[in-house]
Amino acid sequence: MGNVLKADGLIKRFGDLLVIDNWSLELKEGEKIVLLGPSGCGKTTFFRIVAGLERQSEGKVETFVDKIGYVFQEPRLLPWRTVYDNLKIILDDEKKIKQIIGMMGLEGFEILLPSRLSGGMKQRVNIARSLLVQPQILLMDEPFTSLDLNIKLSIIEDMNKMWNKSYFSILMVTHDIKEALMLGNKIVILSQRPSRILKVFDIDLLEEEKNIYDKRFLELESQITKFVISQSEKIIG
Repeated sequence: MGNVLKADGLIKRFGDLLVIDNWSLELKEGEKIVLLGPSGCGKTTFFRIVAGLERQSEGKVETFVDKIGYVFQEPRLLPWRTVYDNLKIILDDEKKIKQIIGMMGLEGFEILLPSRLSGGMKQRVNIARSLLVQPQILLMDEPFTSLDLNIKLSIIEDMNKMWNKSYFSILMVTHDIKEALMLGNKIVILSQRPSRILKVFDIDLLEEEKNIYDKRFLELESQITKFVISQSEKIIG
């Protein structure tokens, strides 16, 4: 599998403030990497650099694909347009819209305005909108932060089904270990600002083990939690 994204010696400053300190990272075709770190550690800044919305201060960030999808933390749906029409403005293709509506569990909600949707359904539309362009890389910027656990787990399960069919690459940022384990096959632990890559965990959970009550899931969650706490204690000490 070839790389679809590569960061080498990435440094980002805002004036005198160092935010990202020497990141080197590769995302391969079909890989699902989760960046796990505290608030303000540069995760969203990195996404903006990848998406071409921000320039790095030093180092190199390269993408080797044509299409990148971006799932924002907030759905940002047009309030005067129905679910169907929010999708149609991205791609005017009835067949593909109906297909993505089915895959993301949005059947029966097509004619509703965003004001009639729950937070979870709005985020499903947000994700569906990003997937309509058939991205080779999907950037997900803490998309489940405001959702209840059962809702976010249900959406992640559907995301994994979509990934199994289309095999696109995913890069997600979060500070939730459960989310990271449910979605990722690699978890990158980030330090506080100035942010450095502390450790990379390879996640080899089987589909049936991606359950928050599964023994292996709990073992990995405990292992990652202990590492994160140990790094926090070093800072406090």
